Amino acid sequence: MIDVKKIKLNDFEIGGDKLTIFAGPCVIENQELLYEVAETLKEVTQELGINYVFKSSFDKANRSSMSGFRGLGMEEGLKMLANVKEKFEVPIVTDIHLPDEAQPVSEVADILQIPAFLCRQTDLLLSAGKTGKIVNIKKGQFLAPQQMKPLTKKVESTGNSNILLTERGTTFGYNNLVVDMRGLRIMQEAGYPVVFDATHSVQLPGANGESTGGDRTFVPLLARSAVAAGVNALFFEIHPEPDKALCDGPNMLALKDAKKVFKMCKEIFDLVRSEEC
Repeated sequence: MIDVKKIKLNDFEIGGDKLTIFAGPCVIENQELLYEVAETLKEVTQELGINYVFKSSFDKANRSSMSGFRGLGMEEGLKMLANVKEKFEVPIVTDIHLPDEAQPVSEVADILQIPAFLCRQTDLLLSAGKTGKIVNIKKGQFLAPQQMKPLTKKVESTGNSNILLTERGTTFGYNNLVVDMRGLRIMQEAGYPVVFDATHSVQLPGANGESTGGDRTFVPLLARSAVAAGVNALFFEIHPEPDKALCDGPNMLALKDAKKVFKMCKEIFDLVRSEEC
């Protein structure tokens, strides 16, 4: 196992000997959806002994077409995320797309997530770093894993070393992504915990013409494989009815399946660390 910096979050550490899972709906549709998913996943993760971070986006700026649902906007979205944080006492991770969003979002979110397509945007990384909050940089579909280290240097230049790196698949021809599990280890060599995004990795970008396709049947397989490869945390987008979701439905995990998938991943995570692979 590669030693990485342990990132403190509330009463647990990301990168330690306990699995951390980021999970929630792709985009904020309404408050009731957030409550349903947060309540269920908090119960599941507590029962299984997994660290839990609630995830949902107030805006999905990268849509295939103008007709794609983007979310409810920053002001309303942050209010809903703050409600989840207060009601269920869970940390929050959400995306930012513009440098000016970093400070107001940091007042609610515990982790600022840099979307994959924006991972090299210097001003965005610097603004996120200056908040002092944890910065999760998602690897662009167009980057090799070793190209993530220079991006950590940008955040570090602000005096902030609370950094996570996320793998979410690499472009493979047209309308497809693949995951090279070697990349997880290569990214860990930058010294920070690595998260594996199991749901975005099964996307088929633009495959449906005006929307992204995907195949959620491969989500459990890839998640198990990443944990076996030594990843530090997992990321899932989850919805009670993925086929009715307003964004990224084809690759989201159904809420009813979360416990089974989480349980298997935890068992592999614990086994890998017990064997000191």
